[in-house]
Amino acid sequence: MYSVSSINMNRYGRWHEDIHESVSFYNNWFLHYAPIVYQQQRGRATRIIETIFDNTDNLFNISAEVLKQHPEIFRVLRLATAPPLAKDRIMGLSGVSKNLINRLEDGKLPLKMSIDELNDNLRAICKTLKTLIDKDIFKWLNSDKLPSRSVKAQAASVLSDRLCSSLADPIIRNEQERRQLDTIFKILDAHGYTQVESSKITSIWDFPRHCYAVHYNVEMNLGAGNKVNTPIDLAVKSQYAIEDSLPILIECKSAGDFTNVNKRRKEEAAKMQQLKATFGADVHFVLFLCGYFDYGYLEYEAAEGIDWIWEHRANELLDLGL
Repeated sequence: MYSVSSINMNRYGRWHEDIHESVSFYNNWFLHYAPIVYQQQRGRATRIIETIFDNTDNLFNISAEVLKQHPEIFRVLRLATAPPLAKDRIMGLSGVSKNLINRLEDGKLPLKMSIDELNDNLRAICKTLKTLIDKDIFKWLNSDKLPSRSVKAQAASVLSDRLCSSLADPIIRNEQERRQLDTIFKILDAHGYTQVESSKITSIWDFPRHCYAVHYNVEMNLGAGNKVNTPIDLAVKSQYAIEDSLPILIECKSAGDFTNVNKRRKEEAAKMQQLKATFGADVHFVLFLCGYFDYGYLEYEAAEGIDWIWEHRANELLDLGL
């Protein structure tokens, strides 16, 4: 492999300044992009809730029959409880399978479940939903009276905000990855690199020079003869690399707070350990960071031999020997 010295992991004097610049970079992007996404999803959420009120007779009819006809309403109904229920929580409370919950979350029914079993499971879910439905918001459920237009609109607004967050958050996360990958693509493309389909690369050892692949599956050893395919955001092989060397493996990381990164910092370390166990100490695994990565996180990754490049100084990708 083309020899590359440390980019950032040994430059301790720059860490504090880089953390500050990275947080500012992320905040500026979020302040511009997130409100647009939220506004778009609020309109979508409002339309979804109006349909759900119609399908459930203003939440009076939460039943197995309704869920079978409209499985797409499950995702919203679990947010209409007090407290709003996560997927795993409603699974445990209702005593149903993860597969059923995941299918309902996608707005679908399970493919291989008998009608009787499906009905029993849906009734269990509906029992949980009706027990925990938030009657402080949906006040009309305390009586048999239909809600007034104003009361219904107020309740719909609260539920809309809950749903809006669940719709917007994954879009924002996906946009972060797309933005980071696009930043890398522009640099690689400007230096003559060609994108190749991951599925067309038969072996990591045959990775073509002067090329890159997105979401590339790397087969790694788990021990005792067990192997697993682990997706890497980007694999790129330098134009200067020798023919049978490994590509550089790049993982994109974007974070909006310091807490989550320190909870998840072991994930990259575990991946690095598996890579070394599979390919040896010379494997080159690099993080592409944007946002809230503090000194403790950087220390942890550096101790594992993991280097990184900051998105606000993305041109340092070229220091990888590209």
